[in-house]
Amino acid sequence: MKALRFPENFVWGAATAAYQIEGAAHDDGRAPSIWDTFSRTPGKVFQGHTGDVACDHYHRHRDDVALMAELGLRAYRFSVAWPRIRPDGTGPVNPRGLDFYDRLVDSLAERGIDPIVTLYHWDLPQTLEDRGGWTNRETAEHFAEYATAVYARLGDRVRTWTTLNEPWCSAYLGYGSGVHAPGVRNPGAAFTAVHHLLLGHGLATRALRAAGAETISITLNPADVQPADPTSAADAAAVRLVDGLQNRIFLDPLLRAGYPEDMLEHVARFVEPTFVRDGDEKLIAAPIDLLGLNFYQPTYVAGRPGADGDDGTYPGTEGVVEFLPPTGTLTDMGWLVEPAGLTRVLERIATDYPGVPLMITENGGAFPDTARTEDGQVADDDRIAYLDGHLRAAHEAISRGVDLRGYLVWSLLDNFEWAEGYRKRFGIVHVDYLTQRRTPKASARWYQEVISRNGL
Repeated sequence: MKALRFPENFVWGAATAAYQIEGAAHDDGRAPSIWDTFSRTPGKVFQGHTGDVACDHYHRHRDDVALMAELGLRAYRFSVAWPRIRPDGTGPVNPRGLDFYDRLVDSLAERGIDPIVTLYHWDLPQTLEDRGGWTNRETAEHFAEYATAVYARLGDRVRTWTTLNEPWCSAYLGYGSGVHAPGVRNPGAAFTAVHHLLLGHGLATRALRAAGAETISITLNPADVQPADPTSAADAAAVRLVDGLQNRIFLDPLLRAGYPEDMLEHVARFVEPTFVRDGDEKLIAAPIDLLGLNFYQPTYVAGRPGADGDDGTYPGTEGVVEFLPPTGTLTDMGWLVEPAGLTRVLERIATDYPGVPLMITENGGAFPDTARTEDGQVADDDRIAYLDGHLRAAHEAISRGVDLRGYLVWSLLDNFEWAEGYRKRFGIVHVDYLTQRRTPKASARWYQEVISRNGL
């Protein structure tokens, strides 16, 4: 294939999340999160797996940072665990929790790796969920207070601050379908959570800006929604609905200062949107400096009267939208490998919501990782092919004028993959969960070369 070079100062890195890798679930004053509770609920997580130990990153972070440096990473995106900082969600700050992130940021600085902090990657303190979680407006206010506390300790060394990771997942998977924590199945609760998550982002953005934060962002997981039949009016309507539920209901208030009218009408079918108060949309639209995008696969839909819809993940699509099963090359998650979808997403957002620089904050594939070289290394050619294809798709978007600033592979380490437990491996570094030994896979060495030459 043709050799490609990325722009000068393009950011190359990797991403993780606190509950998925840290472990140390009961150390230094950390309190339970909704994922501690959910993973202990029978039948919710594969074989009852929990994040109690995970990759033990809490105790092994220095070795992990050394590995990042060996691979040449220029940036590391990690999340801060809210239950470590304010164990009951509010109240006094736990200094021992902040001490860990102090050590982590200092270790990164010693190796010349730029920290990208995500303040919320789904591990809400259980005490806040007991009071309604993201269906309670007060949670948004407490989030801004927590963000301020983290910035006060780390703001002198961290330039890039991400408020939320994939609020679509937090709202719809957590409160709509219930397949993620806290396991609620209520469409009205899901839409209420959407708003309070966005409000929390806006309040935190305002607080961070006032405190002096340099670069503020939010990370979304926009869908590349495609019709089964491009000539079908019914399929076009299905695309419009699903695009509204996954993309526009987040992007419009963030970057256009208001919810789309068709989504407000849709929400009103399930809950009266009185939770949207005067001034909320202005708060949500507080200016950001960077938009993070997570992408894994496209979504194909058809307009089908009587269709089963999904499992509650997209409220209101039941009986209207058929979500087509993926066909072609699939990852171990059963997700379609179609890099062109990434190009389409990047172009669409750059066109419809111009003026905000973009960064791919997650992209990667889970594969069985059964093939081994003679020396025992994981020979994950399928993952290399996935990453190569998506990087070429990203480069194509850049060539078409998209202001794309960087790429963060998901994930640095094999880890706790939420409801899938430890059976799905996304890492470019293999983790033996019994010994905690880290072994770079072939994809890690491939990515190391990509970084060193700034291209493919």
